[in-house]
Amino acid sequence: MRRALLSHARVPALSRDCSASHARPFARRATARAAMSEVIQGAHAISVPAPMATRDPFLFCVYHKDLYPAGDAKMQAPRRGNGADFDAKQPYRMYHGDKIPGFPQHPHRGFETITAVMKGTIDHSDSHGNAGRYGDGDLQYMTAGAGIVHGEMFPLKHDDKPNTLQLFQIWLNLPSADKMVEPAFVMHWSEDIPVRKRDGVEITVWTGEYDGVKALAPTPNSWAAKPENDVGVYLLKMEPGAAFTLARARGGKSTNRSLYFCEGSAIEVCGQTLDRKAVLDVDASREVQVKNIGEDEVIILVLQGKPIGEPVAQHGPFVMTSEAEIRQAFSDYRQTQFGGWPWPEDAVVFPREKGRFALTGGVESAPPAR
Repeated sequence: MRRALLSHARVPALSRDCSASHARPFARRATARAAMSEVIQGAHAISVPAPMATRDPFLFCVYHKDLYPAGDAKMQAPRRGNGADFDAKQPYRMYHGDKIPGFPQHPHRGFETITAVMKGTIDHSDSHGNAGRYGDGDLQYMTAGAGIVHGEMFPLKHDDKPNTLQLFQIWLNLPSADKMVEPAFVMHWSEDIPVRKRDGVEITVWTGEYDGVKALAPTPNSWAAKPENDVGVYLLKMEPGAAFTLARARGGKSTNRSLYFCEGSAIEVCGQTLDRKAVLDVDASREVQVKNIGEDEVIILVLQGKPIGEPVAQHGPFVMTSEAEIRQAFSDYRQTQFGGWPWPEDAVVFPREKGRFALTGGVESAPPAR
């Protein structure tokens, strides 16, 4: 998925004591500042669907929310794309798709993707012959490693109701020692993903462990596969009036942690009111108290992990540690196409009647019965 520069102009800068130079959205409270100084370390604006600010070991995080209407007999949208449709002013975007929105085949090397779908459907296909249809709570890990070509299409399966799409895609870096590992693909079905609900707060543990709840295993060479790296990807949903205390990270100050306030009208964090969508970088060694003070459900994504601490050289879909490695990646892709594209079309979409499935290594599996 496309990466672009993020403007930070809309969120006032925070001082180290959690105060801001602007009365709103961060309201000052002296008692909270005294008790929770230095919890919030930075703030960055969010403009959906632009990529959001991330910290090592993460490279990229984007939140998609597209209000697709009912599809036609071929699961197509009412309008055609222009090849690069990312218009935030529209109710939905076609991205790089033509009549079906999505991202036709494109290459990656040197990192992995985590795609978590809250609503809607994604059809996956790749150069290793793997494929899948997933959505409505499912999550996919894909380690690009030495190189893979994949496609992500968003078919409008329903012809009698809207096809809302809501998802996060996260790029997690790989250390130099693992950038050329064999590509890998794993599907986590919603039925198996751990979710804890308590006092108006729902927390989904997509990666890592939180409060004794362990996520499903990532791909084997993932930075998240080693517990000592303290990688966590959690989704918080909070009803109006609900409060939640995010516990200290196991790695303490050596862990980078960020909160992504993506849905809802207003929250209180560190004793201050935030009424604009934003990314908050926080001190992972401290508890973070969050309250939904608005009238709508709040959605917050939490990303954390110990930094890899290596140089990052990126050009489009390739992420390595030097410009020479980037040039080699382009050369390898031109020569090998990372195994070639085994599918008849660049934008692979499966039949409407096909249910959720994962095809890996020639073996097809399905989610457990609901």
